[in-house]
Amino acid sequence: MIRVLITGANSYIGTHIEAQLASEPEGFQVSTRDMRDDWSRDFSGFDAVVHVAGIAHQKENEDNAQLYYDVNRDLAIQAAKAAKESGVSQFVFLSSMSVFGMTCGRITMDTKPAPTTHYGKSKLEAEAALQVLANDKFHMAVLRPPMIYGANCKGNYPRLSKLAQKLPVFPSVRNERSMLYIGTLGVFISQLLKSGEGGCYHPQNNEYVSTDALVHQIAAVHHKRIWQPKGFGWLLAALCRYVGIVGKVFGTLTYDQAMSEAFRDQQELTFAETIALTEVGN
Repeated sequence: MIRVLITGANSYIGTHIEAQLASEPEGFQVSTRDMRDDWSRDFSGFDAVVHVAGIAHQKENEDNAQLYYDVNRDLAIQAAKAAKESGVSQFVFLSSMSVFGMTCGRITMDTKPAPTTHYGKSKLEAEAALQVLANDKFHMAVLRPPMIYGANCKGNYPRLSKLAQKLPVFPSVRNERSMLYIGTLGVFISQLLKSGEGGCYHPQNNEYVSTDALVHQIAAVHHKRIWQPKGFGWLLAALCRYVGIVGKVFGTLTYDQAMSEAFRDQQELTFAETIALTEVGN
């Protein structure tokens, strides 16, 4: 029985991880803790801490810039130090693909992190500080997931879903995106916790997704017909490098699949199945 504490109670990712681990009662005993208020620094009695507390999906400005470092970096370091002092053997930190600072491109094992936002910078600075704490008795696992989606998720997915349900026309562009279904992430973390290992991981779905296929699949779930004319790929591809929002929607951004072999879900749902579950739950 692995005793797990999830820091970030009631968060989207934390709630789904809790549900996944709770579905394996013979393997896990799960507790959660809200990190926004005063919290005990005593993590005694836990074998592992999964730290998902953080801020994201907020428009960055001068007023909230420091908050990213206070929460995504400093709070993570405080939690890891408390876990280590309490005898916890494994700490799992949810970082992000944003540490690479790329809107378009292909990320490989040789790609160096170069964040461009406070969100990405705060996550990378936390990673560096947390790695210093690791030793033979305190294993540090860092996860850098791409866009996570699932029922009631936040971020870019729900915006695209609304467009897919309303627009009669959406251009067909055969780009490739790394994405991660929340259920697949839950299985990954379950397997990671069972291993007790540290390291840096890049979990993702086992197939890339094109934006037009995503829009088509969402529309199909809602029995909507959408016309997807071809011929705009060259223009959108050119704009991806210069217009951020175009790059986020139509650009290619992937992890090399070889980076994601660890703890693969051997019964992973198909992309179509994950979209159906996501849309039905919204």
